[in-house]
Amino acid sequence: MQQEPLYITGHIHPDTDSVASAIGYAFLKRAMGIPAKACRLGNLNTETRYLLERFHFEEPELLEDARIQLKEMQLDHPVDLNPETTIFETLQLMQSGQGQGFGVTDENGVLIGIVTRSDISFVGLGDTAQGIDLLKETPVENIVKTISGKLVYRDENRHINGKVSIVALTKNHVKNYDIQDRIVIIGDDPQAQSDLIRKGAGMLVMVWTKEVQPEVVELAKQYHCQLVLSGHGSMNTSRYLYFSVPIGLIMTKKVVTFSDYELAEDVSRKMLKTRYRMYPVVNKKYQPIGYVTRYHMMNYTNKKIVMVDHNEFSQSVKGIEQAELVEVLDHHRICDFATSKPVSFRNEIVGSTATIVAKIFKENQIPIPKDLAGLLLGAVLSDTLKFQSPTTTQKDIEVANMLAAFASLDIDAFATDMFTVSSDISGKSVEQLVNTDIKYFEIRNQKLMISQVIIPCVDYVLGLDEEIEQELSKLVKQRGLDVCVGVFTSILENGSVFFASGPKKHWVEEAFPSYKNGHIVQKNILSRKNQIVPMLTDVITKS
Repeated sequence: MQQEPLYITGHIHPDTDSVASAIGYAFLKRAMGIPAKACRLGNLNTETRYLLERFHFEEPELLEDARIQLKEMQLDHPVDLNPETTIFETLQLMQSGQGQGFGVTDENGVLIGIVTRSDISFVGLGDTAQGIDLLKETPVENIVKTISGKLVYRDENRHINGKVSIVALTKNHVKNYDIQDRIVIIGDDPQAQSDLIRKGAGMLVMVWTKEVQPEVVELAKQYHCQLVLSGHGSMNTSRYLYFSVPIGLIMTKKVVTFSDYELAEDVSRKMLKTRYRMYPVVNKKYQPIGYVTRYHMMNYTNKKIVMVDHNEFSQSVKGIEQAELVEVLDHHRICDFATSKPVSFRNEIVGSTATIVAKIFKENQIPIPKDLAGLLLGAVLSDTLKFQSPTTTQKDIEVANMLAAFASLDIDAFATDMFTVSSDISGKSVEQLVNTDIKYFEIRNQKLMISQVIIPCVDYVLGLDEEIEQELSKLVKQRGLDVCVGVFTSILENGSVFFASGPKKHWVEEAFPSYKNGHIVQKNILSRKNQIVPMLTDVITKS
C-alpha cells in the first residue's frame, strides 16, 4: 500500500524562511526515504518568488486544509461503463473482480447513472413484464453479441414487442403459437422458420443451425423479420437473451454522489443517512474520479503535518487540530501548542528556521545541493536581516558561511541583490503593502495584528500616514482587533517607522515612546518576533 505523504508547511503568511525551510526539510525527508512534500498556506512575496526562480525551485503546493479530502484518498477505481454495455459484459467484469458496481458515463465522461448487482438481479428476479419492456428496447447487435451469434439479416423496420417464445420442434408445431412481433427461438427447420416469419415474428433466433436457406432470408426481407444464428442451445439462448439488455436501461439514474473536494469527515456523516454499497466521487465537470465506500470512511486518517517556522495553531493550516501532527521545527516563542500524543518538537534560539534545517542536514551527513544551499542562505539572510536583527546568533552566521560555500555565493553581493528585490515597493498600493507580511497574536486575551513591510528608506512612506492608518483601521474592524500595528522597516537605515490603529493603539505609544512625536524612525528596531512583540507584550502585561 502506498505510504501517505508528509506535508511540510510554514505559517499562513508565508515568508522566505518558512517557504525555504519547508522545501529544504521536505528534501531532507525524501533523502531519508520518507515521502514528503513542501506546502505553502498563502501567496508568496516578491523576495521569495525571486529566490525560487533564481535557484530553480517550483512554487510549493497550496495546502488549504489539514483534513483529508476525497480526491486525496486512495479510492476504488473500477471501470466506468457506457450505457450500451450489456448486462452480460457487466457481469463478466464483476466476476473478474473489477468491481461490484460501476458508474455509467456518456461520451464526455459525465456520470449519468450507476449499475450494481441489485439492478441486475431486479431483471432476473423481478416481474416478467420488466424483461419484456427491456428486450423491446434492446438493439439486435446486443443480442447477437451476447448469445455468441451471427447476424444473418437486419431490417430497419423493427417490430419487436420484447416477448420470447421457444417453439418445440414437432409436426405442425407453429399452428397454435401467437408469435406476432415476438422473438422466437427455433431450430434448424426451414419450413418452420418460414411459417413463423409469415405469422409475424419480429425476430427469429435459430439454434443448432449452421446456415439459413436463401428462401427464408428473402421471406424475412418481405416481412421485416430479423434473423440471427445463436452460438448456444435453446435453453442458454433463452437465458442469455435477457443478459443482452444495455445497462443504460436498468441503471440507477438518481445517484448519491460526493464532490472530490469534500472532506472525508463530512462524507462519513452523510453516509449514515443512506445504505448504498458505493458512491461515485465526481469532479467539477461531474466526471467520476473514483468510488468511495464505508470501508474508506472507517479507515481514513487526516494529513500528516510538519509545522515549520511556527508552532501556533492560529498561524497554521485550517483544520490543524484534526491533523496527525508529526513534528514541529521552529525558532519562535512557544505559545498555545498542545497535542493529544507526543510529537517531535525542535525549537532553537536562532534567527532563522533555515539555520535549523541546515544543521539537521549536517547532523545526518546528508549533502545539501548547490541550489538548495542558495535558497536556505537567502532564508537565513532574510530572517536575520543580513545579521542586523537582534535575533541573530553565532549559529546563524556559521550556517550562512557554510551555505554560501556550498552555493558558491558571496554573502554581501547576494544580500544586496536579494534586498534590492524585496524592498522594491514601487507599483504596490498601500493595501497590498500592509497585507504582504502580516501576523496575528493573542497576548493576555488581547488581539493584535502586526504587519511588517521592508522598504529601501523611510522616505518611501512620507505622506502616506492617512492611507496607512485607514488600511489598519479596516483590519481592526474586519478582525475585531484591539490594535493593528504597521511596521515599515528600512534595513539600510537600521530602523523602523510605526503606525497603529484600534482602541488600544496607546500600547504602541507606550512601547515606543518616540511614536508620540510622529512617525519617525525607531532606531535599532528591526525584528518583529524578538523586539516588537516582546516590547508590546511587556506593556500589555503591565496595563
